[in-house]
Amino acid sequence: MALDKPYQDIPGTTIFDTEQSRKGYWLNQFCMSLMKAENRRRFLADTRAYLDEWPMTEAQKQAVLARDLNRCIAEGGNIYFLAKLGATHGKSFQQMAGSMTGMTEDEYRDLMIRGGRSVEGNRHIGEDGDAQADRQPQGSSPSTTF
Repeated sequence: MALDKPYQDIPGTTIFDTEQSRKGYWLNQFCMSLMKAENRRRFLADTRAYLDEWPMTEAQKQAVLARDLNRCIAEGGNIYFLAKLGATHGKSFQQMAGSMTGMTEDEYRDLMIRGGRSVEGNRHIGEDGDAQADRQPQGSSPSTTF
């Protein structure tokens, strides 16, 4: 029996719960492997071959190949593990977060300096706020790669 998950009604948000943890176990283990320089070299030299060493789903591998962090998260990736993937490609966490929201690094930084998005209209799916899926790359635009 599935647990009640009222947090699924938060727009643009995937909560890393036990279900996501199980789903993304091998994806996250792959990301952690990138902490070793030799693994980073192997990954960058032949990305697909390195990914095929891991028992991830094809959807997870495709998300990594596309460098689509929103898809990686939907496939069970945890942003703190995925940060290793971004770092392997020379990207800062701020650059990665910007790409996930369809913003440039500077636009994302400026949004955070201003205090982030307003909660008004963004508390539940279907409201009229700027974090709703139809106004976000994870809901409408393919340009979510870093």
